[in-house]
Amino acid sequence: MPTNDPRPTKNQRRDEARAKALAMRKEQERKAKRNRLLAIIGLSVAVLALVAVAFFIVKQDRDTAAANSSIAYGNGGGDVKPPSLSDVTAPEPANESGAIPVGKDGVGKPGDGDVVVKVYFDFMCPYCGQFDAINAKALDEIVADGGVTVDYHPLSFLDRASQGTFYSTRTANAAAIVADQDPEHFTAFVTALYANQPEENSKGLTDAKIEEIATGVGVPADVAATFTDTVDGTFENADGATENGTWRTFAPWVAATTNQATTDLPKLSTPTILIDGEAFTDWSTEGALQAAVEAAKTAKG
Repeated sequence: MPTNDPRPTKNQRRDEARAKALAMRKEQERKAKRNRLLAIIGLSVAVLALVAVAFFIVKQDRDTAAANSSIAYGNGGGDVKPPSLSDVTAPEPANESGAIPVGKDGVGKPGDGDVVVKVYFDFMCPYCGQFDAINAKALDEIVADGGVTVDYHPLSFLDRASQGTFYSTRTANAAAIVADQDPEHFTAFVTALYANQPEENSKGLTDAKIEEIATGVGVPADVAATFTDTVDGTFENADGATENGTWRTFAPWVAATTNQATTDLPKLSTPTILIDGEAFTDWSTEGALQAAVEAAKTAKG
């Protein structure tokens, strides 16, 4: 269609192209600036979120530590010097090696000249749970038959595997209280704890659940209620300085018997079973424990 408008000159076309290029560049710069701003905001939000998560984790760890600070001997500090068995109050049936012996006549009553089966265990240890599931009945039967004393060594190796709740100490302390106050239900309580064993590296069972398990096997409620009782005392740190602390009733004994066990058996792992001092490793085979004990009884004459 014909038009009277004059055709743009070469200079005009060049200026228009420059103007468009400038506008495009400014638009690109604007978008880039906006994207940088959004990226900065996104990064800031992410950093704040990470800080919040870190703060929550630290606070949760501090809350857990505060809530469980009166459980383990020396408040669970890694630099605490373990006490010796001679320096702590033990449950009444415990012997000088840090075990709770169970003979035909009851808890704390080893038989004279008996074959001695030593069982080193930690209530958080999954293999200990397997051992008990396979052999708890056998242990009761060989004790009832006479000529055998079972030494139970509750340890606290795996306090570190319960997210700061010191589950191994809590349960070992509870077992010690039952042995001390209601010995006839000691072995039943040990087996019931394993029947309800939590996963390793979890927080473990609550104190209320541990009490419930105890009363479920016949432990009087007033005895179970003392599982969380505490006592005051002193402990020695790695520098030799004496500090004050508060912990569960038999927590010092648990620490002492654990230390004694690692002294007596430097390569100790759980469960460890000794029959008259000889390692027994075939505990996962049904009937093997009874056979080994009978062989030991025969050898003893």
